[in-house]
Amino acid sequence: QVQLVESGGGSVQAGGSLTLTCTGSIDMASTWCMAWFRLVPGKEREGVAAIYTHNGDKYLRDSVKGRFTIAQDKVKNTLTLQMNSLRPEDTATYYCAAALTNRYTGNCYSDVGVRGQGTLVNISS
Repeated sequence: QVQLVESGGGSVQAGGSLTLTCTGSIDMASTWCMAWFRLVPGKEREGVAAIYTHNGDKYLRDSVKGRFTIAQDKVKNTLTLQMNSLRPEDTATYYCAAALTNRYTGNCYSDVGVRGQGTLVNISS
């Protein structure tokens, strides 16, 4: 069974930093792309960051540009999200997801088909 597991969430004050890590049973080097999403109860899921495995192209949602960094380590088989200058509005459950194949949607957030259970990030003001 394909599995992704997130870790690194927690509670920090605004302005602080957290690093989320995603590990799993899949070979991340063979994925089409991977992404981080976040979900707040009552709101739509947001794509936060994405990375295409074959060429390393990265995409960040506008509100996190300059603050978040997505990285993939094919040797360690991990996906990370470095989050700096955190804001209360970043509070959410963050989960990683993977597209095992290219679904030709042109958008990694739509291509993903496997996701983890999430890790909670709480930012206090």
